[in-house]
Amino acid sequence: MGVVIRTAGEGDRELIVRLLDNAFQDDPVSGWVFPGEADRGAKHPALMAAFTDIVLAAGRIDVTEDGSACALWLPVPADEGHGEGDAGDDEGPAQVREAVDPDNERIEAIGRLTAAVHPAGRAHEYLWMIGVAPGRQGDGLGTALIEAALDRCDREGLPAYLEASNARSRALYERLGFEPAGPALDLPDGPAMWPMWREPRPHLPA
Repeated sequence: MGVVIRTAGEGDRELIVRLLDNAFQDDPVSGWVFPGEADRGAKHPALMAAFTDIVLAAGRIDVTEDGSACALWLPVPADEGHGEGDAGDDEGPAQVREAVDPDNERIEAIGRLTAAVHPAGRAHEYLWMIGVAPGRQGDGLGTALIEAALDRCDREGLPAYLEASNARSRALYERLGFEPAGPALDLPDGPAMWPMWREPRPHLPA
């Protein structure tokens, strides 16, 4: 049986925030942003809420019908990079930091560092985050979500871009046609992230 995917709306906000919080609690990048386990448990949900609100307003969230996996996509126009907030908004990362945890400079840093390596010049779809409930990881839900979005990209002739935050997800993206989009982004005293790009493939009508 195939995975049923729908577009999330405002009524799904709490579901998406909870799903992302659970999926990324043990992610290396989340651990870098919030090094302390107690601090991460307390403040990580607010960061996921900020990301969810940005994408609900300006992009698209795909979610499996059972609510166990979601993918956050932002359209990036030609000649614009990525900022947390409105695309290209230099104040976006600072606004997210102020809303989530003003004393944590790494919240702003992650936004500015990823924006600095984000390709500009061509319109594309940006896979900001994909989260799968811990008990469902390995069931193919993430692959199904990405393949559905990449099919849209192929139909529209759009490239796709992302930053892989761990080796497991990087391998998945490579299998789906993504290639390195420059050197790894090494977070200061932290883990690496891998910018990856996928050119659209010819779409064959059914």
